[in-house]
Amino acid sequence: MNLKPVLKKNDKQARLLIITISFTVFAAIVLLSKVKWEVDLGFDVHIFALINAVINSMVSLLLIAGFIAVKNKNFVAHKKIMLAAIMLSVAFLISYITHHLLSGDTKFGGVGNIRYFYFFILITHIFLAAIILPFILFTAYRALTGEYAKHKKIARFAFPLWLYVSITGVIVYLMISPYYQ
Repeated sequence: MNLKPVLKKNDKQARLLIITISFTVFAAIVLLSKVKWEVDLGFDVHIFALINAVINSMVSLLLIAGFIAVKNKNFVAHKKIMLAAIMLSVAFLISYITHHLLSGDTKFGGVGNIRYFYFFILITHIFLAAIILPFILFTAYRALTGEYAKHKKIARFAFPLWLYVSITGVIVYLMISPYYQ
C-alpha cells in the first residue's frame, strides 16, 4: 500500500464524532420532515429533487469507479474518487433537506404491481439510507488512519449498501417525479 495515513488514529474521538454526526444528520432529516417552509422562490422547488437524482447518479458512478480503481490496485485514484463521493453526498444531503423543507411530501399515484415495487424500493432505500452514514464514515476513517485491513472489512458491506442507496434514490425520484405538483 503506497498511501500514508492522513489522520492520527484516535478511535475514541473518531467514534464520538462519527456517532454525533450520524445521529445529528438522522435527527435533522426526521425532524425537518415534519416542517414545510411556505416560501415562493420564483421557481419550481422540485428542481432540488432533480439535483438530488443527478447527484445520486454521480455518486453511483463514483462508487463503481472507486471499486474498479481499488480492484486495479490504484489506491491513489480510489482515495480521490471515494472522497469525491463523500463530498457529493454532503451536497446531496443539503439539497435533500432543502427540497423537503420547501416542497413537503409527495404521494405516489401509481396503482397495481408498480405501487408494490415502488414501496419496496422506497422502504428499503429509507431504511438503508438511515443506517449507512456511520458505516461510510467509519470506512473512510479506517482508510485515512492507514488501517487498510479494517477499512477493507467494513467496505465489503458498506460499499454495496451505499451503492444500493444511491441507485434506489434515483429510481425513487424517477417513479415519484410525475406526481410532483
